[in-house]
Amino acid sequence: MLKITDQITIEDWELTEQFVRSSGPGGQNVNKVSTAVELRFEAERSPNLPDPVKRRLKRLAGRRWTKEGALVIQVEETRSQARNREIARDRLADLIRKATETPKRRLATRPTLGSKKRRLKAKKVRGVVKALRGKVEGED
Repeated sequence: MLKITDQITIEDWELTEQFVRSSGPGGQNVNKVSTAVELRFEAERSPNLPDPVKRRLKRLAGRRWTKEGALVIQVEETRSQARNREIARDRLADLIRKATETPKRRLATRPTLGSKKRRLKAKKVRGVVKALRGKVEGED
């Protein structure tokens, strides 16, 4: 069982871990030992996640979200299988914690009169500079 917040805990049946060989250099260790972990969390079917959290989690997960509604996290940072497993679980917990935070509602604001005047003045100055770049009359 993985505790995320006081209200959200993830049961072991929702998580699937598969150990695969790491990619990249590493010599015999990489070729022999399956240390990389692929953690799969069935988020869409999880009864412990509220719907708004699932929607935000899907947006945060990006391409790690599968068509079946699972979140896949791959870790191959260390040579230790147990440490990679811990890192994957921590990343999952952090991602879900981030998804529990409701985003602030944006309040529409209007530009101040002073900022409008400064913008128009800058545009006018820029226009004058550009106008001076043209051909000079009388010199042919």
